[in-house]
Amino acid sequence: MSNKDIYVSPFSERYASKEMQYLFSPNKKFSTWRKLWVALAEAEMELGLTQITPEMIDEMKAHIFDINYDKAEEYELKFRHDVMAHIHAFGDQCPKAAGIIHLGATSCFVGDNTDIIVMKEALDLLKKKLVNVIDILAKFALNYKDLPTLAYTHLQAAQPTTVGKRATLWLQDFLMDLEDLEYVSSSLKLLGSKGTTGSQASFVELFGNKEKPVELDNLVAKKMGFNGCYPVSGQTYTRKVDARVYNVLSGIASSATKFTNDLRFLQHLKEIEEPFESSQVGSSAMPYKRNPMRSERIASIARYVIANSLNPYMTESSQWLERTLDDSANRRIAISEGFLAIDGVLDLLINVTDGLVVNSKVIEKHLKEELPFMITENILMDMVKEGGDRQELHEEIRRLSIEAGNRVKQEGLENDLFERLCNSKKLNISKDKQKEYFNPSKYIGRASEQVVDFLTNKVNPILEKNKDLLGIKVKITK
Repeated sequence: MSNKDIYVSPFSERYASKEMQYLFSPNKKFSTWRKLWVALAEAEMELGLTQITPEMIDEMKAHIFDINYDKAEEYELKFRHDVMAHIHAFGDQCPKAAGIIHLGATSCFVGDNTDIIVMKEALDLLKKKLVNVIDILAKFALNYKDLPTLAYTHLQAAQPTTVGKRATLWLQDFLMDLEDLEYVSSSLKLLGSKGTTGSQASFVELFGNKEKPVELDNLVAKKMGFNGCYPVSGQTYTRKVDARVYNVLSGIASSATKFTNDLRFLQHLKEIEEPFESSQVGSSAMPYKRNPMRSERIASIARYVIANSLNPYMTESSQWLERTLDDSANRRIAISEGFLAIDGVLDLLINVTDGLVVNSKVIEKHLKEELPFMITENILMDMVKEGGDRQELHEEIRRLSIEAGNRVKQEGLENDLFERLCNSKKLNISKDKQKEYFNPSKYIGRASEQVVDFLTNKVNPILEKNKDLLGIKVKITK
């Protein structure tokens, strides 16, 4: 059968990086199974099982990566059990150790422990990319901390802010995601060697006492690079762990969607645009178009993750007693695709944020179109402080505002409110005051200072702590 006749996941062909794809590949999975079998046998030997010898351990270590998939497939057709198939295939390569591979363990020893190991490494990869997104946005925020721009509430023109201040809103969400990621990653533990129902009965039988199974858990965890195992379990670790991990993925997805929704709106206004390559085609029918396709792709993939975030909770809540198998097929898809999706989202975010185009003249134009309406309160306050009648001044400003608004809305002309205000004899605004009023920086409050404070106190310490992770460049080829 041609490979063009079978389904291939878009995560493999278009979205996820090679690094993330490897973490969920057969080679990673089954080599980790073999590492776990080595760690188990080694720990059992160190705790006194004399039937396991250093020679057996060395034999197993020599065949961790040269996995005999053909034999494993033959055995699986026979046993209809993937773990048993790989035990026998590994045993064929390690005849001296064949009789002690998987000793005392149940299938979840390799399955669940491998899932935790892979999720931990996948979170590490996501962390690296997330830190780079934060770094790029921090530079962007600092660079544009003083550039006034029209802010919106309810998608209606509101008081001005700065381009850099708006970027800190995106940054803060991603910082929260990083905080969640680090917490969940640091809390991950192995299932360990708990046996069929989590009681460690098989290991009590092996060692002849109830103390060494506890030591076995700790030894296996240490050999696999973890600081411990979950203290209690059924046959599997609680699927609540998967839900906590997926919360991190969904959090990144929602932050990415918020950012790209904002960017798509700003690109509609022609204020800030995502990178657009010289030969890129925006539309097959409309040659002039510059569609924000990368931002749209981010939102599209992120929506998949957010929608799928209920999946781990449904799986966790439907596990009966010590375990049921209705989690297995679901988790094979949900967990891997969640990580592959967010990996693709973060690659796109790095690419987009690293090439943002700021059209400052358009930003200035839009701000000046709305600024006359925003300065009326300042004018009213100043006029009253100079001894004017608040009610008379208010009526004059209201009348002029309505006239200017009608000119904009009904005649499609430019907003001339500021000229009307300046020409009003009742207001009598001086030339110096006119210049002061029409300076957008007068209305941005502490936006610039907030950017500096936020970067200095919150962002920069995190970037300094993770400086070894910085410097990723991403090229989007499809």
